[in-house]
Amino acid sequence: MTVSEIDLYNILKKKLGEKEADTLVSFVKTEVKTKFEDQKDYFSSKEDLANVKAELVEKITAFKADIIKWMFIFWVGQLAAVFAFLKFLS
Repeated sequence: MTVSEIDLYNILKKKLGEKEADTLVSFVKTEVKTKFEDQKDYFSSKEDLANVKAELVEKITAFKADIIKWMFIFWVGQLAAVFAFLKFLS
């Protein structure tokens, strides 16, 4: 038993008796273990977080490159429009 289990056991032993306190502490311990096993797939490890971070960095880098490409295309289009307008005026 851990310290918290012993504390719980001592509190319950005073109120319920030795056998009932032991049974109740065992039940609570089993329930907590069962809940943890049921939900452990939802927890993230440091490795999981590192993988997500690496993936995000990769996607952000690709997105930045895509933005720069489209900005260049826009600037070229703007320059072409300005030169066409100047050619039209002269």
